[in-house]
Amino acid sequence: MEISWNDFEKIEMRIGTILKVKDFPEARNASYQLYIDFGSLIGVKKTSAQITALYTKQALLGRQIVGVVNFPSKQIGPMMSECLVLGAVSGKEVTLLHPDMKVENGLRIS
Repeated sequence: MEISWNDFEKIEMRIGTILKVKDFPEARNASYQLYIDFGSLIGVKKTSAQITALYTKQALLGRQIVGVVNFPSKQIGPMMSECLVLGAVSGKEVTLLHPDMKVENGLRIS
Protein backbone atom coordinates (compact mmCIF):
# COMPACT_ATOMS: atom_id res chain seq x y z
CA MET A 1 0.00 0.00 0.00
CA GLU A 2 1.36 3.37 -1.02
CA ILE A 3 1.03 6.39 1.27
CA SER A 4 1.34 10.07 0.48
CA TRP A 5 4.14 12.34 1.65
CA ASN A 6 1.55 14.08 3.85
CA ASP A 7 0.78 10.74 5.53
CA PHE A 8 4.48 10.11 6.19
CA GLU A 9 4.97 13.59 7.67
CA LYS A 10 2.29 12.85 10.29
CA ILE A 11 4.42 10.09 11.85
CA GLU A 12 6.73 11.55 14.49
CA MET A 13 9.76 9.27 14.66
CA ARG A 14 12.25 10.61 17.18
CA ILE A 15 15.51 9.66 18.85
CA GLY A 16 15.33 8.70 22.51
CA THR A 17 17.64 7.23 25.15
CA ILE A 18 16.52 4.28 27.27
CA LEU A 19 16.72 5.36 30.93
CA LYS A 20 15.16 2.38 32.69
CA VAL A 21 14.36 -1.23 31.78
CA LYS A 22 12.09 -3.50 33.82
CA ASP A 23 10.89 -7.06 33.37
CA PHE A 24 7.25 -7.22 32.25
CA PRO A 25 5.96 -10.62 33.41
CA GLU A 26 2.31 -9.61 32.87
CA ALA A 27 2.81 -9.34 29.09
CA ARG A 28 1.53 -12.16 26.87
CA ASN A 29 4.94 -12.55 25.21
CA ALA A 30 8.35 -12.05 26.83
CA SER A 31 8.81 -8.27 27.06
CA TYR A 32 10.52 -5.43 28.86
CA GLN A 33 9.04 -2.16 30.08
CA LEU A 34 11.15 0.70 28.73
CA TYR A 35 11.34 4.29 29.96
CA ILE A 36 12.73 6.47 27.18
CA ASP A 37 13.91 10.10 27.27
CA PHE A 38 12.81 11.87 24.08
CA GLY A 39 14.24 15.27 25.07
CA SER A 40 12.88 18.36 26.78
CA LEU A 41 10.01 18.97 24.33
CA ILE A 42 8.53 15.47 24.62
CA GLY A 43 9.93 14.16 27.90
CA VAL A 44 10.08 10.57 29.13
CA LYS A 45 7.65 8.06 27.65
CA LYS A 46 7.13 4.43 28.56
CA THR A 47 6.37 1.41 26.44
CA SER A 48 6.70 -2.34 26.34
CA ALA A 49 8.89 -4.10 23.81
CA GLN A 50 9.23 -7.76 22.82
CA ILE A 51 13.01 -7.56 22.49
CA THR A 52 14.16 -10.08 25.11
CA ALA A 53 15.52 -12.55 22.52
CA LEU A 54 18.42 -10.30 21.51
CA TYR A 55 18.84 -7.79 24.36
CA THR A 56 19.52 -7.94 28.07
CA LYS A 57 18.26 -5.21 30.37
CA GLN A 58 21.84 -4.06 30.97
CA ALA A 59 22.60 -3.84 27.24
CA LEU A 60 19.57 -1.57 26.71
CA LEU A 61 20.39 1.02 29.39
CA GLY A 62 21.71 4.21 27.82
CA ARG A 63 21.08 2.97 24.27
CA GLN A 64 19.60 5.42 21.80
CA ILE A 65 16.68 4.14 19.75
CA VAL A 66 14.11 5.35 17.21
CA GLY A 67 10.53 5.57 18.43
CA VAL A 68 7.17 6.84 17.23
CA VAL A 69 5.91 9.35 19.80
CA ASN A 70 2.56 10.53 18.41
CA PHE A 71 0.45 7.37 18.56
CA PRO A 72 -2.39 7.44 21.09
CA SER A 73 -1.60 5.67 24.37
CA LYS A 74 -2.50 1.98 24.45
CA GLN A 75 -3.22 -0.26 27.43
CA ILE A 76 -0.90 -3.29 27.47
CA GLY A 77 -1.67 -5.42 30.51
CA PRO A 78 -1.29 -3.22 33.60
CA MET A 79 0.74 -0.50 31.84
CA MET A 80 -0.18 2.31 29.46
CA SER A 81 2.18 2.33 26.45
CA GLU A 82 2.96 5.87 25.26
CA CYS A 83 5.24 5.25 22.26
CA LEU A 84 6.38 2.58 19.81
CA VAL A 85 10.01 1.48 19.57
CA LEU A 86 11.03 0.64 15.99
CA GLY A 87 12.99 -2.44 14.97
CA ALA A 88 13.55 -4.95 12.21
CA VAL A 89 11.53 -8.12 12.87
CA SER A 90 12.65 -11.63 11.99
CA GLY A 91 10.38 -14.20 13.61
CA LYS A 92 10.57 -13.52 17.37
CA GLU A 93 13.80 -11.54 17.09
CA VAL A 94 13.63 -7.75 16.93
CA THR A 95 16.73 -5.70 16.14
CA LEU A 96 16.30 -2.12 17.32
CA LEU A 97 16.81 0.83 14.96
CA HIS A 98 19.33 3.35 16.27
CA PRO A 99 21.54 6.21 15.09
CA ASP A 100 25.15 5.43 14.09
CA MET A 101 26.44 8.03 16.55
CA LYS A 102 25.12 9.74 19.66
CA VAL A 103 22.72 12.56 18.83
CA GLU A 104 20.41 14.84 20.79
CA ASN A 105 17.32 13.19 22.28
CA GLY A 106 14.13 14.29 20.56
CA LEU A 107 15.62 14.81 17.10
CA ARG A 108 13.06 13.99 14.45
CA ILE A 109 13.67 11.30 11.84
CA SER A 110 12.86 12.47 8.32
